[in-house]
Amino acid sequence: YTKKSGDASKISKDAVKENFNTVIAVGGDGTVNECVKSLINTNTALGVIPCGSGNGFAYHIGMKRSVEEAIKQLKNAKIETIDSCSANSNPFVNVAGIGFDAHVSQLFAKLKKRGFFNYVKLIVKELNYKAQEYNMTYDGIERKVSAYMISFANSSQYGNDVKISPMADIQDGLLDFVIVKKFPKWKMPFFLLQIATGKVHLSKYVEIIQAKKMEITTNNTLLHLDGEPYKASNPVIINLLENSLKILKPNE
Repeated sequence: YTKKSGDASKISKDAVKENFNTVIAVGGDGTVNECVKSLINTNTALGVIPCGSGNGFAYHIGMKRSVEEAIKQLKNAKIETIDSCSANSNPFVNVAGIGFDAHVSQLFAKLKKRGFFNYVKLIVKELNYKAQEYNMTYDGIERKVSAYMISFANSSQYGNDVKISPMADIQDGLLDFVIVKKFPKWKMPFFLLQIATGKVHLSKYVEIIQAKKMEITTNNTLLHLDGEPYKASNPVIINLLENSLKILKPNE
């Protein structure tokens, strides 16, 4: 079992070397991310028992919240191949991003007590966060946008069924780049309600671009990768790694 950061990656790497069929991540999206780093482009499949703060990836693929139920699901699961992603060669599989969500993730990582309600408290506390300027290049198109954040969504949600890109598909060969544009602060409660109810894609302040690759240049290159903060360098290059990861997916 793991004792510190990096242990899950090492255990997964050893499992690949020893030709194990499966690695089971018991934890949240951070633990899943560590395992994925060692399992991309291998024949060892990833299974997940959700025990973290958000469990976005586990819930996206249909895992139950109960540990006992999740174990039953894994026993009858099927192996499927999905897409994974990278930001400046650093892997992620669920959701990554730059801007407000990365800012909150950095603060959240410093908290002694995690959990959904503490995460919500942080969001409310940091609502004065200012929009940033981003230069984006994708599919031969160059754009400049003023945005609170740009999320890179492989799956649909951050966790706890809070969906940043409700239509995202981990097997469609495309990443959903969710641009949350500058909007009046008094509309923030309505925007958060749209996220919580899975309707954020209907907001006029949200634009979703589907692409396999995007290059972003900005003054603030703090990212989060599956909820874990990461300081990148310019430019930030996000790539989709198509059909690169085997997982155990519930049959239900």
